[in-house]
Amino acid sequence: MPELRAFARFLTRDRTRADDLVQEAVVRAFASRDQFMAETNLKAWSFTILRNLFYEQARRCKREQEILSEYKEQPLLSVTSGEKHDDVNDLNKLLWELPDDQREALMLVGAQELSYEEAAVICGVSAGTIKSRVFRARSFLVSLRDGAED
Repeated sequence: MPELRAFARFLTRDRTRADDLVQEAVVRAFASRDQFMAETNLKAWSFTILRNLFYEQARRCKREQEILSEYKEQPLLSVTSGEKHDDVNDLNKLLWELPDDQREALMLVGAQELSYEEAAVICGVSAGTIKSRVFRARSFLVSLRDGAED
């Protein structure tokens, strides 16, 4: 375990993320224990699982960022005709101006109607942090809206 943790920290350069990576690698190794061959090196097998998991997560994160940036850059189609702006499209545009952590907290609490405690568990932070993020997100959206009206 110490060697796995050290290797994970080298790969991620982040202690928390490294610990999560090691935990997931151990879970995967345990789930696949029937695939381990007794005459092979357990340490090398574990390191391979950890390394493959790291690259899988990196690819997934990169692809998620690409999708989010494509979505962010798409022109918004207005459902209404004429000079009227669609409130939903305006809100969508404003939401993408928020920092990621604030947008996530606002979506969980506002759109998904989760409690602050439930959102905190999902995000891995305290309920107070979620409350703060939601408050800052709402304040930021109001300031953006008011700035757009001027």
